[in-house]
Amino acid sequence: MKKNQVVKNWLLKAKNDVETAKDLLKLGHYNWCLFVWHLAIEKALKAKIASSGQEIIYTHDLRRLASKTKIKFTPIQLDQLDEITSFNIEARYDDYQLSFYKKADRKYARKWSRICENLYQFITSSI
Repeated sequence: MKKNQVVKNWLLKAKNDVETAKDLLKLGHYNWCLFVWHLAIEKALKAKIASSGQEIIYTHDLRRLASKTKIKFTPIQLDQLDEITSFNIEARYDDYQLSFYKKADRKYARKWSRICENLYQFITSSI
């Protein structure tokens, strides 16, 4: 597959995840909303990496993925990426999932959805 098509595929998947995250927020599924935001940002970063012709690394660690891009992230943005990486709860233990479920209330989810939206726009505007 050509590089441009790979980038388009990552961006399409990321955009679909953004829409899903927004829908989940409206429905009150806050922990899943944040999990899907993580996926959207991960895919946007992978699109950026692919756009520079690099191999995609297989990790969910957003800071590590960000380090493979040529994007100049601020220290605050890097800290935000670390927090968003913690939203990847799919393979975590039950006690971690429960604590995240309790943490991810409406206020927290709204705040982090705005942060995720800003980071997503920042990343995709660089492609």
